[in-house]
Amino acid sequence: MDSGVVMSNPTPNFSEEKMDQPSGRSFMQVLCEKYSPENFPYRRGPGMGVHVPATPQGSPMKDRLNLPSVLVLNSCGITCAGDEREIAAFCAHVSELDLSDNKLQDWHEVSKIVSNVPQLEFLNLSSNPLSLSVLERTCAGSFSGVRKLVLNNSKASWETVHTILQELPDLEELFLCLNDYETVSCPSVCCHSLKLLHITDNNLQDWTEIRKLGVMFPSLDTLVLANNHLNAIEEPADSLARLFPNLRSISLHKSGLQSWEDIDKLNSFPKLEEVRLLGIPLLQPYTTEERRKLVVARLPSVSKLNGSVVTDGEREDSERFFIRYYVDVPQEDVPFRYHELITKYGKLEPLAEVDLRPQSSAKVEVHFNDQVEEMSIRLDQTVAELKKQLKALVQLPPSSMLLYYFDHEAPFGPEEMKFSSRALHSFGIRDGDKIFVESKTK
Repeated sequence: MDSGVVMSNPTPNFSEEKMDQPSGRSFMQVLCEKYSPENFPYRRGPGMGVHVPATPQGSPMKDRLNLPSVLVLNSCGITCAGDEREIAAFCAHVSELDLSDNKLQDWHEVSKIVSNVPQLEFLNLSSNPLSLSVLERTCAGSFSGVRKLVLNNSKASWETVHTILQELPDLEELFLCLNDYETVSCPSVCCHSLKLLHITDNNLQDWTEIRKLGVMFPSLDTLVLANNHLNAIEEPADSLARLFPNLRSISLHKSGLQSWEDIDKLNSFPKLEEVRLLGIPLLQPYTTEERRKLVVARLPSVSKLNGSVVTDGEREDSERFFIRYYVDVPQEDVPFRYHELITKYGKLEPLAEVDLRPQSSAKVEVHFNDQVEEMSIRLDQTVAELKKQLKALVQLPPSSMLLYYFDHEAPFGPEEMKFSSRALHSFGIRDGDKIFVESKTK
């Protein structure tokens, strides 16, 4: 079937546009180059075609581009929008737009693009030098339908963020990573729509800054604070519950937390289910097993830790481990959680220490003719080496010996030790077992 795509002259004449923007490329220029039929042809086959719905705006190039609803135009040197009529003609159906790592430095140019993409819900502006211009409310208004906004490494000021929050009533996810924030500035009006905030890899050290996020975003479900330098959660338990009443997931990966009290305070978030706590100073002295079990035991409501589901069995094992871990600690140093778990399980005795290392030697009975000798043999030696050890006792050269191992608990009788290079420990020899020696010439 004919795709209906005109293959000739896929790229329009941008001579006038290039005269206006000699040092960069426009959004429309990059769009036409990347998604021209030569570079982005229709793929024939069931369900493979990309359909661009008709729009009221006509365009002489309309049939020349195959545009998906998700446009990825990162690292293309884009500095400006280009012809807005063409953007409107081509992008009426576009829902996601990645413009990261371009050279956009004017919010007006971004507004020209976004205002002509009416179905846009996801916008990525990461690593564009947008801190060089001021975002006016009239420009931000063109973003009003966006639900997910990524401003990582854009160095966007808090004033810019506040303007965006005022004009994006449906914003649900906001990414503000790598923006060198040392403080948080609260707007005059909080944002009730935001559910997820990524603000990793900044310089937020003081809890007084983090608590402002709870004030700004009272409906927050997920808070990702990884790779900040937060050193403590300095907030009363009842206040934490009011600050983050809907928080379900928090990441404190590679923060600076150094106290078990900070971990205990996470229980104050009434809806918290998921926590990430890898790479914090508090847990460095502990083994991998101790880290997980001690944290699981302290957070009874958390069902996922560091990305792994906490099963009911793991929780019980961890809580019992916790009791035994603190059983010999002075009473004044025992955490409150210990007393809660004692009420649940009772006081548990320490587990008996079991040495699981393989036995290195065994005392066996050596039977030869009518003689019986008890001797200690090393189990790390081979059958050939045992024969050398027995040479003086049985007065036979090793090459003339036949050895049989008899496990006093085995029902199958003696086992011939026929392979000279086999290690004795592989027979499972234990104290009290027997080895029979016969002569091959017998």
